[in-house]
Amino acid sequence: MMLGEQIGELNGQTISTRVLEDIGRGPRTEVTDHQVGTLCGAQVDVTVTYVGTIRPGGTVAGNGNGFVVTASGQTATFTGHGVGSFTGPGQLTWRGALFYETTSDELSSLNGIAVLFEYQVADGKSEGRLFEWK
Repeated sequence: MMLGEQIGELNGQTISTRVLEDIGRGPRTEVTDHQVGTLCGAQVDVTVTYVGTIRPGGTVAGNGNGFVVTASGQTATFTGHGVGSFTGPGQLTWRGALFYETTSDELSSLNGIAVLFEYQVADGKSEGRLFEWK
């Protein structure tokens, strides 16, 4: 296993947050984030909604869904799973994997691979890097 080349860089802003009912797994929050940046060399606009559940020990389990729109209007959808850790009040780091589906020529290299991510979130702003997992 090897972390591959960096294939994306995104900066985002939380556009909505909602506290969800505890269904016996811990406190849960739903977050929607809007991001802009590059992915596979294309300028992209990304919207993602994920649910984070605080686990015993203080880590956060997350899963979500999103979509990508390139500057030329091509699209991709994705699902993701990750683990977050609090680094301070209103601050988390996230690590995980994304799985894309697309018919886009610009983003076709995302089909059939795992994309690993690392994000820093602080006070509603996010910065992320995406890597191909080889």
